[in-house]
Amino acid sequence: MGFTADWLALREPADGAARDAALLARAAEVAGPEPVILDLGCGTGSTTRAMADLLPKATRWRLLDGDQALLDRARAETSAEAEFILQDLSDVDALPLAGVTLVTASALLDLVSEDWVAAFAQRLNVPFYAALSYDGAMEWAPEAPDDREVETFFNRHQRSDKGLGRALGPDAGPRTAAIFEAAGFDVKLAQSPWELGPDMAPLQTLLNDGIASAAEEAGLSHAPKWADQRRKSAEHGRTRVGHVDLLALPDTRFQKTS
Repeated sequence: MGFTADWLALREPADGAARDAALLARAAEVAGPEPVILDLGCGTGSTTRAMADLLPKATRWRLLDGDQALLDRARAETSAEAEFILQDLSDVDALPLAGVTLVTASALLDLVSEDWVAAFAQRLNVPFYAALSYDGAMEWAPEAPDDREVETFFNRHQRSDKGLGRALGPDAGPRTAAIFEAAGFDVKLAQSPWELGPDMAPLQTLLNDGIASAAEEAGLSHAPKWADQRRKSAEHGRTRVGHVDLLALPDTRFQKTS
């Protein structure tokens, strides 16, 4: 499970445009007057930049990732007050939650397992904001005959083990919501699709190449041919990728210890 810094930089403008503004603002609000925010799988620190204008100047971040190169990039690119933590996400009990007022994550829930989410929900007693979880729906314009088959095989790949058990993939949003609700949280979901036009042709191309590679790994042998066709249309084509944002607020009547 991992991403390159170049990929994260290329997608950050699309992520920023896609995030549901109301849920983002509410997440910043519930972080409290003196926020201490743990960002899981922080990458290069994009969540700090997405929330910067909504948070107090004194906000403190704990940026956690299992990739030292990404943490080094985050250290160079993050202007917020932050602690940089090199740590694997697999051990939920080891996550540094003490003193935290909000936990955030971006493009993470679709990579983790249902068991991971369940363990995390049982441990958490502060709000959780998770943005940009893939929801399984993609659209391309102009359409191609193999689009739906590629989507099917890609979604199959998304449900495979990404290092934290069998991944939730396209089911991440509704399954996480159900798990957190069962754990006593009030959960809000909002759509946050990527809408990629010709001005984002490089992102479309890299995205579609990745989709084709995953679909081929899942058993679709002609996926590379589909990617070649998509590469030729990127300069005038459009791609829509469905995502969902989630905000889970604990029931303060029943506080758990972390």
